[in-house]
Amino acid sequence: MRDFSENFDRFDVALTAWMARYGILLLRVSLGVVFFWFGVLKFFPGVSQAEGLATATISVLTFGWLKPAVSIYILAVWECLIGLGLIFGLFMRATLLLLWLQMLGTITPLFLFPQEAFTRFPIAPTLEGQYIIKNIVLISAGLVIGATVRGGRIVADKPT
Repeated sequence: MRDFSENFDRFDVALTAWMARYGILLLRVSLGVVFFWFGVLKFFPGVSQAEGLATATISVLTFGWLKPAVSIYILAVWECLIGLGLIFGLFMRATLLLLWLQMLGTITPLFLFPQEAFTRFPIAPTLEGQYIIKNIVLISAGLVIGATVRGGRIVADKPT
């Protein structure tokens, strides 16, 4: 049994070291893929499930200045820029600023259009509401990635 325990410990140490070394990179790239993918969908009218709520929100936030036909393309470009910045690790401070501004805009339908976001406010979100609420994870991922832009990193504990 001792051999099993020692082998498991060695495997666990190696796996933890691998996760510490590559976890942030994989988080950054996967978050970038999500943003890029969702951004590309918005270039094709009627394909993105978020299109209607997104354009309505932008219209309200810009006091009607940006029309839906224009705002959806701006949002598409915005999300694609975030995605490409994350995937390739480019202009990370600016990319993360765009991400957090976009996330701030994404949360506003919960308050501007609660009837669209909830079947029973505030406990039963619609599919659109769930789509918005899951952004808590994207925001948290952005915070973790942001902690590395000045050289921060995850370091695995030294084996004992």
